[in-house]
Amino acid sequence: MSRFAGISTYLRTSAHMPGLALALAAFLTQFDVTAVVVAMPAIGRDLGFGVTGFAWVMDAYSLAFTATLLASGALADRYGRRRALLVGNILFLAASLACGLASDGPALWTARAVQGVGAAFVITGAIALLASAYPKAEDRARAFGFMGVISGIAMALGPTLGGVISAWFGWRWIFLANIPPCVLIAWAVPRLVDETRDADGRPLDIAGIILLTLALGLTVEALLAGRDAPTYAALGLFAGAVLLRVFVVRQRRQVRPMLDPAVFARRVMVGIAVLLFAVSFGYWAVLVYLPLFLRASFGWSPELAGLALLAATVPMLVLPPIGGRLVTRWGWRRLFATGLAVTAAGDLLLAGSCASPDGTIRLGVVLLGMACIGTGAALAHPQLSGVVVALVPSDQAGMASAVTVVARQAGFAIGIAVLGAALASDTRAEGFVAPFTLAAVSALAGLCAALLLLPAGKLKASGR
Repeated sequence: MSRFAGISTYLRTSAHMPGLALALAAFLTQFDVTAVVVAMPAIGRDLGFGVTGFAWVMDAYSLAFTATLLASGALADRYGRRRALLVGNILFLAASLACGLASDGPALWTARAVQGVGAAFVITGAIALLASAYPKAEDRARAFGFMGVISGIAMALGPTLGGVISAWFGWRWIFLANIPPCVLIAWAVPRLVDETRDADGRPLDIAGIILLTLALGLTVEALLAGRDAPTYAALGLFAGAVLLRVFVVRQRRQVRPMLDPAVFARRVMVGIAVLLFAVSFGYWAVLVYLPLFLRASFGWSPELAGLALLAATVPMLVLPPIGGRLVTRWGWRRLFATGLAVTAAGDLLLAGSCASPDGTIRLGVVLLGMACIGTGAALAHPQLSGVVVALVPSDQAGMASAVTVVARQAGFAIGIAVLGAALASDTRAEGFVAPFTLAAVSALAGLCAALLLLPAGKLKASGR
């Protein structure tokens, strides 16, 4: 049964009400990743910040989410998965209210970071509770498939819905609209989902979490400061690299590390990490700056920009099942190489569109470029979880999955910072040539990783 075929059956069965409640939690946290991108110009205008501020609106959430995700699993195992989800939901609600009421950039960035913390606990708790709520393998697979569909819809439609909300009610309501669903989750989850815990679960490595957070945070800050303060940027990058090295050494010495560097002893895992980074950089980070680009190129409102972004996001809804079938015919190498090649072509089309003085031609090239990056990412991104299960030994699958989460989020955060640093401060349409070209380079790096580091031949798809 395909990822979508069992959805109607799933929804008709009352036993799946816990899955619906948990899927709602997943929808909410994933929706906020992309819904805000269309409102960036309005947010920056109201709160008085530019491109660097735009980047931190996204990266504050992403970095906090990444860092907390490592801790939230251990805390949820120890103190209860349902409790972790509900605590995260309360944090997310409070932070959403703070975002909606923010009076300046620092207040919004801080609130976004708290949102990221809350989202990490919600996602961790939801995934663990979903697994325990459905002990039968078939039911569990259907429940995870449903959650995956809901999460994909949230991220794909986020820019469009965010644009509509921003245009009709103002950007603050993108965040304030989270409050009713959070209240519904707080009411439904205790009534529908049983508590579970594992007292002998993963250890909590606070020092390791701090090291990784500081390493990523300093790297992002250094990249964003690179244009105006190159010396400061160089020092920040050096400090980030040193802290990352200390983190790796510390993990090697742990009996049960959070992220075991030994997984990178296999070349296929290096390739997967590069692919994750490339997709996050070449598609998701580009998505953040597309509303600014559309406004600079065509003067579009948030609502119109959100509708146009469907060209880049709808493929993420409709093409993943096709990617699942293609991998059985082509194998991992060919599928990922094709996906990254199409993404790179799309990024180059976006960069090249800036050279056209004709508005109609520019619009056509832009829409084609967005469709290409969406198509390439839709073929590659959903299959990256499956390739971990298929190509990494079963005794390393759990750790490898944790590494993929960090690689995906780190690629997103660093990609946003790099593109923001490359973007000219006046944000004219021509200023986007460099960011989109860098995104294409990252996608081409993923293409090379697929060709050089993944095995050839036709392989059985994982079913994810």
